[in-house]
Amino acid sequence: MNGLLLLHGTIVTVDAGRRVIEDGAIAVLGDRIVDIGHAQDLEPRHPDKKVVDCRGKLIIPGIIDAHGHAGHALIRSIAADTYSLWMRIVTPTYYHCATRDYWYADGLIGGLERLRAGVTTGVSIISSMPRSDDPVFSINHARAYSEIGLRDIVCVGPAGLPWPHPVTRWESGAPIGRQVSFEEMIEGTEAAIETLNGSADGRIDVFVTPFTIVPSLDPSNPTTPDLAVKLTDKDRMQARRVREIARKWGVRIHSDAFAGQIRMAFQDKENALLGPDVHLQHCWGISHDEVDILAATGTHVTHAPPGRAVPLLDMMSKGVPVAITSDGVSPSRHFDMFQIARLAQFTQHLLNNNDRYLLPPGKVFEMITIDAARALGKAHEIGSLEVGKKADIAIINMRQPHLAPNWMVVHRLIHQVVGSDVDTVIVDGKILMQEGRVLTVDVDQAIDFGEREAWAMVKRAGLEAHMHDPGWGQISRTFHKPIMLPGSAS
Repeated sequence: MNGLLLLHGTIVTVDAGRRVIEDGAIAVLGDRIVDIGHAQDLEPRHPDKKVVDCRGKLIIPGIIDAHGHAGHALIRSIAADTYSLWMRIVTPTYYHCATRDYWYADGLIGGLERLRAGVTTGVSIISSMPRSDDPVFSINHARAYSEIGLRDIVCVGPAGLPWPHPVTRWESGAPIGRQVSFEEMIEGTEAAIETLNGSADGRIDVFVTPFTIVPSLDPSNPTTPDLAVKLTDKDRMQARRVREIARKWGVRIHSDAFAGQIRMAFQDKENALLGPDVHLQHCWGISHDEVDILAATGTHVTHAPPGRAVPLLDMMSKGVPVAITSDGVSPSRHFDMFQIARLAQFTQHLLNNNDRYLLPPGKVFEMITIDAARALGKAHEIGSLEVGKKADIAIINMRQPHLAPNWMVVHRLIHQVVGSDVDTVIVDGKILMQEGRVLTVDVDQAIDFGEREAWAMVKRAGLEAHMHDPGWGQISRTFHKPIMLPGSAS
């Protein structure tokens, strides 16, 4: 057979005209879409292609998750009940207890979860705080996505302060601790770029990802103006080195930002980690001035709901390009972007006097397809179904009680569809999952491997202490003894 012909489905193109084509068809040759339109027109034009019958199904662009974390799939729920301490529990775990095999296992589990939910492109930050001292972590994670057949953007870069940073590597089952300098983190980042960027027939990319754009400020919360005053030498050095690496290798930049950081980063206009080649996650509590800076510089923002402190509508109304992301998947998240998109819409309704006219379904769907592709600098290749673009496609089974009757399909996508409704996934013109069955890897073997690696890390890190009871009968979670952090005295 010479390519694929998807026949008799309803197509949501997200093209410039935002066409929805009833009884539609898409012809695929190699990794590209070569024809799109009505089934009656395409079927006689492509008699040699393998037919995929899409009656009763919805054909959409592959979903894009522009910010998530490698490592999280195998520790989810751990420490979920002590959220204020969560980063202080999991970050030392990643930095001192994760093996090279762990990252491959996590890539398999997280990649399969994304695949089954119709996510064809995912961003994967190596650890909660990027760990770049061992490029094999990135390589093993990307290998899993490559085997599954998905697109993966591996994000590595310098960790937050202090520099040098303590890390532990596990060799032959034994821990070996050392201090890693900032320049060693940069070297590890370059090694990952050199090895992975553009690999797997172009499906694997690498972005330079410092933990935050201004490392001297709080890396997880807004900083008030009396504390966010002036860039330090280390702030300027990080920005300059990240910019140098991005230019040298021709890669994009991704990072987190919170209130105070955008205004301070803009002090160094030559090297500021702002601009059309940057997408920033979170942006909690940023000021009106910082929104203006994002708009003026063309910086992309990615938002994971609920994000109560994010001025989402202010940013969008001023022209800041915004996409919705999972920030997945730990401690209590997932990679189902349909549910996440629905949560983003619902949160904005609640935050704005229950104004249900905000973020209509069409806009929300754009934010997990074409808007997310723009954030990644890939809108010319993915994010919509158009002739010449990559054949990254998700097919949804609409013949289900919660999706019947089959009308107002974009409303259905945002209001009722869940990841498990995805029937078939195609990436680069190759069918990775058909009628709910993964074709590229053995799912049971992957889950067995993931279970073993997850429990092994729990034992190494002593994470059993953070597997709490579910709080039976409690209106509010309470504890009977202090929570012990890694490295603290008992």
